[in-house]
Amino acid sequence: MGIALDFSVKRAEKLKEPEDFNVVLLNDNYTSMDFVVDVLVLIFHKDETEANRIMMDVHRKGRGLVGTYALDIALTKSAQVHSLAEQNNFPLRCVLEPS
Repeated sequence: MGIALDFSVKRAEKLKEPEDFNVVLLNDNYTSMDFVVDVLVLIFHKDETEANRIMMDVHRKGRGLVGTYALDIALTKSAQVHSLAEQNNFPLRCVLEPS
């Protein structure tokens, strides 16, 4: 009396690439431009020129695309922005948008 195992059934599983998300900083009337540049350099590893360009987009357009990341990285960076802003008494916010 043995147990018969059937290994002939094959699954057709499709693996898809994880969805990427844009991280977007939002403008407010209180966060200093210098602080936004510092956040971009510290958290997103932007050089000074790129950080200033993004900061000016945030200032002039009300929002600035910081980068596109996998969901877990985007969530982590967003949490770091909010935490650093709170520690420095700024209302800076960022949002994630599907890319």
